Amino acid sequence: MAGEGEAARPLLEEKPDVYFDGCPGCAMDRRKAENPGIPYGLFFHMWIINLVTCLPVSSLFPFLYFMIRDLGIAKRVEDIGFYAGFVGASYMLGRALTSIFWGILADRIGRKPIIVITTFSRFPYVLLCLFISIICFIVLISYIWLPETLHTHKVHKKKDDQCRESLITYLSDSKEFDKQCSTSTKNKGLLTNWPLMSSIVLYCITCFDDMAYSEIFSLWAESDKKYGGLSFSSEDVGNVLVVTGASILLYQTFIYPHIVKVLGLINSSRVATILSMVLLFTYPPMANLSRPWLSIVVNIASMLKSCSIATIVTCSFILQNNSVPQDQRATANGIATMLMSLFKAFAPAGAGIVFSWAQKHQHASIFPGDQMVFFLLDIVVLFELIWTFKPFLDIPKQSSSS
Repeated sequence: MAGEGEAARPLLEEKPDVYFDGCPGCAMDRRKAENPGIPYGLFFHMWIINLVTCLPVSSLFPFLYFMIRDLGIAKRVEDIGFYAGFVGASYMLGRALTSIFWGILADRIGRKPIIVITTFSRFPYVLLCLFISIICFIVLISYIWLPETLHTHKVHKKKDDQCRESLITYLSDSKEFDKQCSTSTKNKGLLTNWPLMSSIVLYCITCFDDMAYSEIFSLWAESDKKYGGLSFSSEDVGNVLVVTGASILLYQTFIYPHIVKVLGLINSSRVATILSMVLLFTYPPMANLSRPWLSIVVNIASMLKSCSIATIVTCSFILQNNSVPQDQRATANGIATMLMSLFKAFAPAGAGIVFSWAQKHQHASIFPGDQMVFFLLDIVVLFELIWTFKPFLDIPKQSSSS
């Protein structure tokens, strides 16, 4: 089945015939060849690193509404969303300005030094942010045991010529030789690599949806019911996010791999997108529910929505890495992160402005208040769905073939 071929086929990489002593990339390739099983230890290490990366910005959302209100930044309750949007945008704007630089540098000097350098940061608040800083420091120490994947050796020209001549002799009359030459040419220019760029666009649209939803959900849940919100406290929102985070962990670990094996990367993304669109239409009526049904329904909807986003993001990650060779992945991911950060910088600012407008138009005749907010989110998700079809999304040959 094509879906199984998509999930089972490894990322595009060239396996070296010779392992060079002192090259961390060769050491990693040798370790993978000698231990073909799943490296759960490395996976856990990378999970901790991703957790530390997300904590600084994600931890702000539960109390951002109350922080802007208590500090007196907004003069009216209806204006809180406007200012909250710009706070969320500032972090992603900084990431957008530096992502390509760090990606190119990682392809030159290695992955580990860049990870260590970019871990250092400064947090503006004391209790929660001090705890996050401690976690960052612990993870920083753990980088000592993180293996490098960049190949640092230089192949001798004479040996390289011999290998090339052998390959030409063996494949000169075959279609595989033309295919390899074509693939090599495509890999040289990242910006002209449409399978890469189209998967990055899908990734960016999904991240825009994710960031806008995260911004709006916290503001909407914490706003008063007379403004169409849920009148949740910061603790209530935090509890919902904890349950949602735990569900994503379980989903990504045990359920997502089986879904991709059955449906494939593209169909999994389409199903997740459709589910996300349906869920967004159910959010405005939730304000009419009372506890405990309100908390139950909000938790279920938040879990399904977040798992849908996680599905699309993970599938686009796989498509991106299948589109480039190993020595270009850091630069490719730098481009993806820069574009994604630009989208994420505009998302909270735009979401905050729309939310602030919606608070002042609760009695409009068409799409009053919060209904307009979630309707616009649905429009973004519709663009995600459209982009999963041709000619917009170009699937790498490694992923499309079974």
